[in-house]
Amino acid sequence: MQGILSLLLRLLDLYQLVLAVYALLSWFPGGRQSKLGQIITKLSQPYIDIFDRYIPPIGGVSFNVIFAILGIQLVQRGLIMIFSIF
Repeated sequence: MQGILSLLLRLLDLYQLVLAVYALLSWFPGGRQSKLGQIITKLSQPYIDIFDRYIPPIGGVSFNVIFAILGIQLVQRGLIMIFSIF
């Protein structure tokens, strides 16, 4: 059981890293148009779109990546609590 939890937590950590890179790519002109940027965008955009529907940009700045990472962290804590029961 611990092996499954460890794997899930590591995958979620990796996805958080992908989201952070996605946010950083917006700071560089053409960052999301590069080959790496396109891969990162394909991986992160479906999850970010969930937050785009409900949270509008504030002053032209989108904070959706922050909320997406917080959502993943909540899932991680929930998994830890669920697996600690068993």
